[in-house]
Amino acid sequence: MAKPRVFVSRRLPEVALERISRECDMDLWPGELPPPRDALLEHVRGCEGILCLLTDRIDAEVMDASECLRVISNYAVGYDNIDLAAADERRIQVGNTPGVLTETTADLAFALLLAAARRIVEADRYTRSGEWRTWGPTLLLGQDVHHAALGLVGFGRIGREMAKRARGFDMSVQYFDAVRNEDAESELGARFVDLDTLLATSDFVSIHVPLTDATRHMIGERELDLMKPTAILVNTSRGPVVDRRALYAALRDRRIAAAGLDVFEQEPISKDDPLLGLDNVVVTPHIGSASVAARTKMALMAAENLIEGVNCRPIPYKVNPEIDSDFRCCGLDCDQAT
Repeated sequence: MAKPRVFVSRRLPEVALERISRECDMDLWPGELPPPRDALLEHVRGCEGILCLLTDRIDAEVMDASECLRVISNYAVGYDNIDLAAADERRIQVGNTPGVLTETTADLAFALLLAAARRIVEADRYTRSGEWRTWGPTLLLGQDVHHAALGLVGFGRIGREMAKRARGFDMSVQYFDAVRNEDAESELGARFVDLDTLLATSDFVSIHVPLTDATRHMIGERELDLMKPTAILVNTSRGPVVDRRALYAALRDRRIAAAGLDVFEQEPISKDDPLLGLDNVVVTPHIGSASVAARTKMALMAAENLIEGVNCRPIPYKVNPEIDSDFRCCGLDCDQAT
């Protein structure tokens, strides 16, 4: 019996590719950059499964490129790159990789917070350039992290991990979320407040919400103006949650002290973007989950979603459970065929 045909849109850790190739007829995109739109459509034709990255836009046109497409496995926790309504309409299972990158991403968010607070990147450049001539009382003064107030916009898995890390620095923690979590408040010593209060009273604001219509440009000019002039903004969620132009103006005019950014409205960020010309911004290239352990586990989870889906079985990490028992199948001699 022929193996199910699948398209994998980027090279993953080898252990996952080996597993996929054992179970499937794998078409692997060879380039470092995402496949162009026309190439994506061409490679998806005739495929029963797609394993994609958040940089791949998987919409109705892509889904309709293959009449036998049964599963879309996203190598990420977020899935705003996938038209979920279109997938539901076509009864295509969609999977992600939840949980495994929670602590790793929180580590990076706290690293950005510390780096921006203590001006680590500026200090590194200053030292390497030969400008450092002596110890000075006012040289590269930053903000204390210990005993400061941390405001978490979003109190899901990653937000709660940030609260755990903050306890080690004796920080006070407050959060805003669409859903209050009183159990986590009690466990982590966090206080629920409205967004305006959080912005106005926090020394550090760290964003941990998914990108939705409600959260797009959630932090704009009005919200940035509420923040303290000594406050620092950290974003490791999705770039469009923050209005880029408003953030640039606030940082340029020193209406907030600094920012630590792992995500951007346009990725990759252009080398000519004015944000990169500011010395009070620490930037990283969307590496929140970039540890060997986390990325390998993500790859194995994505591979498992893909393999289960092409074999007409419910996938283990599904984001559209409403089609749990009525998903598209091969229609052959299969227990799950509908």
